[in-house]
Amino acid sequence: MEKKECFYLGKIVKKYSFKGELLAKLDTDQPDLYEHLDALFIEINNSLIPYFVEKSQLHKSDLLRLKLEDVSNENEADQLLKKDLYLPLELLPKLEGNTFYYHEIIGFQVIDENFGLVGQITAVNDTTSQALFEINHNGKEILIPINDEIITHLDRKAKIISVKTPPGLIELYLD
Repeated sequence: MEKKECFYLGKIVKKYSFKGELLAKLDTDQPDLYEHLDALFIEINNSLIPYFVEKSQLHKSDLLRLKLEDVSNENEADQLLKKDLYLPLELLPKLEGNTFYYHEIIGFQVIDENFGLVGQITAVNDTTSQALFEINHNGKEILIPINDEIITHLDRKAKIISVKTPPGLIELYLD
């Protein structure tokens, strides 16, 4: 399976026992959704390697304790430390309303209530304290905060996100 067909679940952060158990830090607001996994992918040398899960359970709220098949001792567990975990995209829970996953809105058009067609979302920048839509407007980049107060409607079928930005925000990028 290729990485583009998967979503990032988290990272293996430490060993849990001498029997090869591992603790993974999950990148989710709902860790309980992933408490009973059958299998997952671990990125090793830029390849996604499938692992079957013998047992998994939440540990201290945001950590997932994993017992993987074919990992039965500390040495085997050591090889997986600091590795990224992935799951197929079809395992993501479906979202409704104005909620979305960042990867699913790439290519959507953004229409502002006052400005009109802003452009197409090319990426989401979530490295800042406030996640931002990166929008291509005739070759210029416009950044709009991803905020419940700004997003007024999401139309998945038409691939349109309607927004109401503060006056002057879009024009800042066009001068």
